[in-house]
Amino acid sequence: MVLLPSIGALAKFMNSIIQSATSPSPRYDWSKDEVLALFELPFPDLVFTAHSVHRANHDHLAVQRSTLLSIKTGGCPENCKYCPQSAHYDTGIEKHKLLPLETVLNEARKAKESGSTRFCMGAAWREVKDGPDFDQVVQLVEGVHQLGMEVCCTLGMLSENQAHRLKDAGCYAYNHNLDTSPEYYGNVISTRTYQDRLDTLDNVRKAGLTVCCGGIVGLGEGVEDRAGLLTVLAKQNPHPESVPINMLVKVEGTPLANNQGVEALDFVRTVATARIVLPKSMVRLSAGRNEMSQEMQALSFFAGANSIFAGEKLLTTPNPGEERDHTLIKKLGMHFKSLH
Repeated sequence: MVLLPSIGALAKFMNSIIQSATSPSPRYDWSKDEVLALFELPFPDLVFTAHSVHRANHDHLAVQRSTLLSIKTGGCPENCKYCPQSAHYDTGIEKHKLLPLETVLNEARKAKESGSTRFCMGAAWREVKDGPDFDQVVQLVEGVHQLGMEVCCTLGMLSENQAHRLKDAGCYAYNHNLDTSPEYYGNVISTRTYQDRLDTLDNVRKAGLTVCCGGIVGLGEGVEDRAGLLTVLAKQNPHPESVPINMLVKVEGTPLANNQGVEALDFVRTVATARIVLPKSMVRLSAGRNEMSQEMQALSFFAGANSIFAGEKLLTTPNPGEERDHTLIKKLGMHFKSLH
């Protein structure tokens, strides 16, 4: 572990971090000890460093809005302990098969009119299977792409050929989260390996799609696991273009329903550290925002978050909604990114 024994050493460490994170070529050789050292910085120093990196690489007043729609809900054979859509748990969600094309396009149009620049479509599958369902997803991608929006899909594990089909249809990004560190992963999921997830990310890259990949805070993991997740992401070359940082939404019926909540400052530390080691990525506040105070979100934006999911619902869980988001952004003197 990196020790910072003096104010002088601390200042030197922070300056070196800022210099490396603002260089034209990001680092891909972060060690877990280095990432842990960031987590252990005094909170003002960590957030100041993250904000310095953020300002050097992004418009620090701009927030991207994405909309996420569940195009196929429930019945997933995976046993992810946090997920209300798993067939292993009784969570009372309303299941449905793939939504019709016009239904999805109507939702995409509404999202675009409200200011979202990216439309994400999620299906509760373990993996994409070739056939009528995937053919229909390809049609959905083509339709949303024609509306002039960035198209993102999250459909489970994906082959390279399937990734190419999505790319050819106009898909811009593919989401496939790692969730947590390799060491803690087995405590959360046993039906899919960590390597399975990495293989899907590799297939996505080979097809020329951008990568959306992040994790969840609040699964019962420790700081070392949060550092471990970010280390894996920071070693990817190139870095994921989009990094969602989720806060666990505790859903009755799932094994993690009674988990202890995440302290706001611990969550912000994760956002800040992500911004430092992934300087050019979009860091997205994702699940859990409905439970976040305005102050917590404001600190997260200052620490480097620059993207959110908009709308009243995030797949199957509550989300703040347009009015609350507009009110917050206006209070902060910030603005939402436009399509052009």
